[in-house]
Formats: sequence, structure tokens, C-alpha cells
Amino acid sequence: MRAFIYATVIATAMIGTATASAQTTPRVEEASITELRAMMSRGTSSAAITRAYLARIAAMDRSGPTLRSVIAVNPDAIAQAQAADARRKAGAPLGPLDGIPILIKDNIETLDPVATTAGSLALKDNVTRRDAPVVAALRRAGAVILGKTNLSEWANIRSNNSISGWSAVGGQVRNPYALDRTPCGSSSGSGAAIAASFAAAALGTETDGSVVCPSSINGLVGLKPTIGLVSRTHVVPISHSQDTPGPMARSVMDTAILFSAMIATDPADPATKEASAHRGDYTRTLATASLKGLRIAVLRPRMGDGLRTSYEAALDVLKAQGAVLVEAEAPKTDGLGEAEFAVLLSELKADLNAYLATTPPAVKTRTLADVIAFNEANKAAEMPFFGQETFIAAERTRGLDDPEYLGARAKSKRLAGVEGIDAVLAKANASIIVAPSYGPGWLIEPVYGDQYQGPSSSELPAVSGYPNLTVPMGLVKGMPVGLSFIGTAFTEQKLLEAGYVYEQASRKRLPPRYLPTADVGPGMDGTR
Repeated sequence: MRAFIYATVIATAMIGTATASAQTTPRVEEASITELRAMMSRGTSSAAITRAYLARIAAMDRSGPTLRSVIAVNPDAIAQAQAADARRKAGAPLGPLDGIPILIKDNIETLDPVATTAGSLALKDNVTRRDAPVVAALRRAGAVILGKTNLSEWANIRSNNSISGWSAVGGQVRNPYALDRTPCGSSSGSGAAIAASFAAAALGTETDGSVVCPSSINGLVGLKPTIGLVSRTHVVPISHSQDTPGPMARSVMDTAILFSAMIATDPADPATKEASAHRGDYTRTLATASLKGLRIAVLRPRMGDGLRTSYEAALDVLKAQGAVLVEAEAPKTDGLGEAEFAVLLSELKADLNAYLATTPPAVKTRTLADVIAFNEANKAAEMPFFGQETFIAAERTRGLDDPEYLGARAKSKRLAGVEGIDAVLAKANASIIVAPSYGPGWLIEPVYGDQYQGPSSSELPAVSGYPNLTVPMGLVKGMPVGLSFIGTAFTEQKLLEAGYVYEQASRKRLPPRYLPTADVGPGMDGTR
């Protein structure tokens, strides 16, 4: 059914393009939201833009470089675009996203006639016909929901030996910069799709690294927001302590536009009770932002020479823009990883059971135990490369009243927050921390799973619930790397301003070239 929807909508779009009036097909490659809005103000229709994106997906996602980043296209997308065109003609656009095609990670529900699968065959019939509140917020701003993006199955929580970007439903997502390199998980499809200009921007989700890593490794800007700003209702969960949707785009401005539309209080998600107080236009101060006199704490994790060179160049840019750089020591976090994992296991069982209970009758897996049994019964399709030992460990947990869980949550939050980010900022008397987001993407490895030994900026902000913004920092051996801007809760405006100033001064993002392997330069063949 999913393949049929994909093929049928693409074919319809192509027919529509061929039979449309003489309007030239708009060029959407690398087009920003601002540029798309300008196109529409000059007479290009949202329907034409939507068809151009669908044609690009048809040419590149299941053929050409075969990125496998889009798991399903929305059969209602063109109708939504036509409705936006009608509003514009009537002089009543809904907002800055009206008519702008957006992709949604396939663990976030939409009311469109496509399933929300989290990449698993166990959810192939999960057509809920309900919008997650974050998607509903985008619709209120006029966004066209173009389709759903592939992801690491179950958001990369089924196994510690998983392959980032692989799901049983969608297959393996490829990195547009080098097709044999990881797109990073779990919002891998969102990262690859936006790098390849399959839409203007996308929603990802993060528990620990799954917006920041695919954004960094696919040359994008990505924001992991403060927990409590964006609703998680009707999002296939891992952890209510750490899960959040986040915007992913090719620029800080586009990320801020998308983020501004996402923030809302949701009565069904108690964490968001204060969100409405933080609503606003997060683009409003970007053009006039300055780093002059801003104290920034600089972390220096272990990293390879190429990443270090890029990082030092980024620090020079910040300094040239007037920032005061303060060398900072990484906080002591002994036991943080173990405590975080214990929290994720307990919350996965509780939160996923609660979610599955709300799915349509066509979904037969109603608990985590059911999913484990389904995977075992469908082992050839679901577990050809790695198992489900993390699911099994989660099933053994004893609930959210278990003292071990409660102790682990208190410990992890303390180490990441009060004794982590808060302590670093206080000691440096700084407002922001910077660090390399991740190193360059590793090889896709179906035999051994993900093989990454480099730095990661994600754990402290993920566990504390604080925001993390990654901005492109250039290429290392042909692969993108990112610079993270990290702050305390609800400092997104400050992070976006700093990221914007850095982005505009450095101009380090380069479009992908869809190479079969990374352009690492000379030397592989020796001298003879």
C-alpha cells in the first residue's frame, strides 16, 4: 500500500506538471523558505513548487542516487498547495509557511492518509487520521505536508548495534554527500531529504542526538529545543524526559521560521504548560544580532586533526565577530551514560505501551511485549542486521515508580544540568557553550553496525532538556561537520542569534554532490 501511494502520487504530480499551463517549473534546489515565498509573490503557485519537489523526489529518492529518505509522499499534498494558492489569491494567507512544502519524520502522526510507522512493519497499518499537535501548528501556519521521511527504525532504540538510517519499511537512507556514509540517526531521512532539497525544511525528533547528528552530518542547521516548548503528543515515543520534535533546514533563518510555528501549549503534554509564554517570531532579531561582548565557553573534546582545524577556524570567526571566548573544562559526568540509559529503558516501556494503546484496531501490536514477539515472528524482515536486545531490556524494567528509575533520573538530570551545562556556564561567566557537534559521517556498516568514535555535543543538552543548535562548519575530508551552540532552558533566541551571526560570517555550508564515496583528497593510491 505504501509503495502504491508513493508511486501513484509521484505519477499524478508528473502528469500535473506536464499538463499544467505554460508556467515554467520552478527551481527548488537549495531554495530557502524566503525565496519560495518570493517566488509565490511573483506569481509562481504553491502547487507548481510542490510538483517540483515531488518530481525531484521521483528522480532521486528511488532512482538516481537512491537516497531512500522519503518513506511516503502525501496524496493530499497538491490539494493542500492549491488551497494555499486560493488563500493567497484571496489576500488571506495564513502565515509565513503558507504554501511551503514541509516533510515530517515518520514517527510523527499526520491526519493525511498515510501510516505513521516509525520504520517498523509492526506499525504499517497505523493510519491514525490525526495530526500530532506540532503538525497541526504547522498546518495553521499554512504548511503543505509533502510526505513522511524515513528514519532509524523505532528512532534507533531497538538495539545498541543498529545501523543509523535503516528501517524495515524504508530501507537504508544514504548521505547525499557520499552515498556510502551514514546519514546519522534517527532523523536520518529528514537530514538527507533536506540536504537534497526534497522540501524546504523538515521535522525531526531527538531523544539524544537525533536532530543534531543528522543535521550536522548532512550539512544542515538543526535545533533540539528545550523540553516543554514543543508537544510530543501523537509522536511515537522513547522517553518523556528527553523526546522532542525539532526543526531541520538549510539555514538558521529557515530553522527559526519553522521553529516559531511549532511552539504551543498542549494540555495532553504537561511538560508544555509554559510553552505559550515563549511563543513568538524567532526570526525577528536575527538580522540585527551581534556577538560583540558575548562571552562564549569553549569546550575542546578529543577530535581528529581535520575536525580540530575546522573548529579552530569557527572559533576565529566567532572572535572576529566580537565574541569573548573563554576556555572551559568539560564537566565531570561519571555515571551519566549508565543513568541516562536506565531512564530510557524504563520510559520506553511505559511510554510506548501508552502510545500503542491509542493506535487504530488495525495495529495488532498493543504493547512493547507484542512488538518484541512481532519482531521475532518476522525476523527475516525486521532483524536481518541487528537484534532487539534494548527492547528486551526495556521490557524487563519495573515501572516509573521503581526507585532505581527515579534515582537514575535524578542523577542524570543533575549531572547534565546543574553540575553539567549550568556549571560550565557559571564558571566561565558565559551565556553560551560551543563545541563540535559531531565528526564527519562514518561508513554505513551492515555487519558491525554504527562505528563512531568521535565527539558528540548531544548528551548534556539532551539529558538536561536544554537546547542545542548545530550550524554547518564546513567539510572534513568531503563530509559535513557542525558547530553546536548550547544554552540553558529557553535560550533558543540567543542561540539562533549566535548561530545566525556565525553562519552569515562563515558561509560554510556547501550543497551535496551525491558522490559514491567521500572525496578525501589525494593519497589513497600512493606514489607508484
